[in-house]
Amino acid sequence: MFATLKNAWHIADIRKKLLYTLMILVLFRLGAAVPVPFLDTTVLQGLISQGGNLLGYLDILSGGSFSQATVFALSITPYITSSIVIQLLTVAIPALERLAKEGEEGRKKINKITRYTTVGLALVQAFAYYTMLKNQHAVSYTSGWEGVFAAFIIVLTFTAGAMLIVYLGERIDEKGIGNGISMILFAGIVSRGPAAIRKLWTYIQLANAGETLYYFTVPLVVVLFVALIVVIIIMTNAERRIPVQYAKKVVGRKMYGGQSTFIPIKVNMSGVLPIIFASSLLAIPGTIKAFVDPQATGTLGKILGAFDYNRPLYAILYFILILAFNYFYVAIQYNPIEMANNLRNNSGTIPGIRPGRPTSDFISRIISKITLLGGIFLALVAVLPIGVGAITKMNIALGGTSIIIVVGVALDTFRQLESQMMMRHYKGFLE
Repeated sequence: MFATLKNAWHIADIRKKLLYTLMILVLFRLGAAVPVPFLDTTVLQGLISQGGNLLGYLDILSGGSFSQATVFALSITPYITSSIVIQLLTVAIPALERLAKEGEEGRKKINKITRYTTVGLALVQAFAYYTMLKNQHAVSYTSGWEGVFAAFIIVLTFTAGAMLIVYLGERIDEKGIGNGISMILFAGIVSRGPAAIRKLWTYIQLANAGETLYYFTVPLVVVLFVALIVVIIIMTNAERRIPVQYAKKVVGRKMYGGQSTFIPIKVNMSGVLPIIFASSLLAIPGTIKAFVDPQATGTLGKILGAFDYNRPLYAILYFILILAFNYFYVAIQYNPIEMANNLRNNSGTIPGIRPGRPTSDFISRIISKITLLGGIFLALVAVLPIGVGAITKMNIALGGTSIIIVVGVALDTFRQLESQMMMRHYKGFLE
């Protein structure tokens, strides 16, 4: 990894891209320190510390910006949500499906639709959070023209910050290295690292003060953190290769085909999307609880309290929902019948499997097994921090989703660096 960075730094145009990407990330972190007026951050931090609601999840993705009520508080969640919605609608709506198959022009139109959807979602999300914060008495002015002006400024600032993040991500795509939105998400999550280290140091001080249990739990958390990164790297790169043999055919005086290749099917085909779907769905009860603030002893309070982050029911439902969303996402992304037809149309066969229906059934069985394995992997990574926190009584920012995102973005960025260096050292056929 360090050798790749060192070699890339010696290439002038790649060095410019790296510096440009770094500049954009610095601007993002500076914007994450500019506060939104008329908001009381102490109330926000109290709501987030309760856990189990959508605000804590948003604070993780924003790198702590939401708890500090800054301009980039919404982070890229409106863009992520709109991208997922448009991607799902592309499968359901024929017009969008045709756009997706039109190549570069179709992709530009879909990106434009995604940006417009992001603006609408950002406005709705900003107004919803303003309403919640107003109900929690976190807004300085709530009545009269002062209240209208405060509401306008808060909603507009949240929305503008979300769209500015999308703009910064697009600039990285255009002139930098890596996927822009992923790099900004990466920077936000990594920025929480010092806070996690400070928490670990606090537990070490508690151990020195007489609570000797932390002498065992702190090293355990560190070892699990390192082991989790290793497992995620292995599973991210793992794939099942289905062998394919193409028949030879003669066209004129030339013979084509005859080569052997494979269809790669990754174990983690859906990335972190099932975790994002599941955590967003399970965060709804906690968010409703923050909105209405029910009594803990009342019926509604007991029902909503059962979905708290530290309750067993939350972990069980989290595990099941991740498996279900993983199967759902893979089902809309991979069509075994279409894959089998493409193989037959290109004179390709899987050794030992007849073309047509047997091929599609074979591919379907392989995808089903890989999907189950990938779903269990994602669910264990997501649920593990909950179990570790319950056993060790330690509240460390060791979210499985965060680690998967950080590792995935890092691996993808280094792959892009290596491919760009390879292109610049390739001499070609004419020399």
